[in-house]
Formats: sequence, structure tokens, C-alpha cells
Amino acid sequence: MAAFTAEAPKKYLIGGNWKCNGSMASVTKLISELNACGPIPPHVEVVVGAPALHVMLVSSLLRKDIAVAAQDCGSYGKDGAYTGECSAAMIKDAGCEWVIVGHSERRGSFGGDYAESSVVIAKKTQAAVAAGLKVMLCVGETLEQREADKIAEVVCAEQLGACAGMFPPAIWANQIAIAYEPVWAIGTGKTATPEMAQETHAMIRGWLDGEIGPDAARAVRIQYGGSMKGANAAGLLAQPDIDGGLIGGASLTPDFITGCACACPLEK
Repeated sequence: MAAFTAEAPKKYLIGGNWKCNGSMASVTKLISELNACGPIPPHVEVVVGAPALHVMLVSSLLRKDIAVAAQDCGSYGKDGAYTGECSAAMIKDAGCEWVIVGHSERRGSFGGDYAESSVVIAKKTQAAVAAGLKVMLCVGETLEQREADKIAEVVCAEQLGACAGMFPPAIWANQIAIAYEPVWAIGTGKTATPEMAQETHAMIRGWLDGEIGPDAARAVRIQYGGSMKGANAAGLLAQPDIDGGLIGGASLTPDFITGCACACPLEK
């Protein structure tokens, strides 16, 4: 196994997914509100995932201590005859540092016959890493899969397993964060209890341990992505294997910083 070296001390990762929301006017207003929030704690990294049409606006106006992510990227790893796609190279050129891949909405809830498979998502992750982007790789189970006790089978063996062997430990630790998002808790107002979330995060950490070794596994940031907001962030972020959040609705308000980023504890 390749030697592992961390590029920087591990920070909490608070990502915001704006999804398909906003006009030029409303996005400009939101940027102004986020810019006016107080300082971000030094042990926290904050990223916002903007719609593709707004990425350039966000990159130009948003405070520089908040990074910008695209919400998806092409799986081909290059420019070319892929109408409607944005390649990883284009995303990097537009000023993004991050990209979100594998969100549950793209895996199934609106994809229908065109739902993205774990193999496609692994190819997107590979393309993004090759372009020098960092990746928030989303995984998670449906309510039916949870009730059938198939979390490990779906989240680790199938979804993460598609990326098994693709990257050395240093890439996992420095360029890939895993966002665990129980599908039944996204946009529903339901949230896994901190203990439920911790159990699955620990399962993911165990999978990483077997794939890339214990040191690199500890360095990988695992975010919780199911209806986190200021009111429940502290309890979730206090769990030993929860290293941040991938936040939807609350990221469209200043609560994203004042309630979520500022809830990251100094020590666990």
C-alpha cells in the first residue's frame, strides 16, 4: 500500500448544496448575507455548491475564505462532444475547488431511467481528482434499505466499492470527502439521531480502514448530509466520526455559517 502523507491538519468540512435554487438577484443577496457573517472558525473549512449558471458570479463576489463547488461534473475527464455537460477541467477553470458527485437526487430520486449508477459516479470522481478538484462523494441508503438492514451492503460494498482501488491513500485523505446522506432524511425535516449517524459513519470509517489503512482512514473527512441545520448541528458534529456536514436548506441562509460552521467543536 502506498505511503500516506496528509497535506494539512484535518479540519471540519461544512459544505452547502444550494441545489436548483436562485436567480441572479437572490444569489447576489445571499452572497451579501454570507459575506456579512462573522469570521469562520480556523478549524473549519466552508464550501458552497452553486448551480452551474451561478458559479462564476459566486466565485467573483463571495468572500475568499469560502470555497466554491460545482454540483456535478462530467464523467469523461475531457472536453469534447458531450452536449450539456461541464467537464472537470471547465469546473476547475471557472474557479471551483470542489465538486459534489453522487448526490442521492442524481442517483435516483429525479433520475428515473437516467439515474446515475455507482460506476458512473466513480468515473466522475476519477475525472474530478485528475483535474485537481476536491470531491464530496455522496452515499446513503433509502428507508427501505435501512429497514432491511442493508446499509453496509448498499453504502460501503456497492456505492463506495465502485471506487475501491481507484485512488491511493493520500488522494482519499486529501482530495475526497465522503458525505453520508440517508435518503430518507433529505428535505424531509427528518434527521438521523446523532447516534444513528455515528453508527454509519463508523461503518464507513471501517471500510476505509480496510481499503486504505488506518492512518489515511482517520484523515478522510466524513460529512453528515441529512437535514443538518443550526438547531441540530452541535449534537451531530460532536460525534467522533462526523467531520462536517453537507447542508441543503440551511445553506441558503446565514444559519449555514452562524449555526452550522460555528457549531463545530474545538475538541471531541
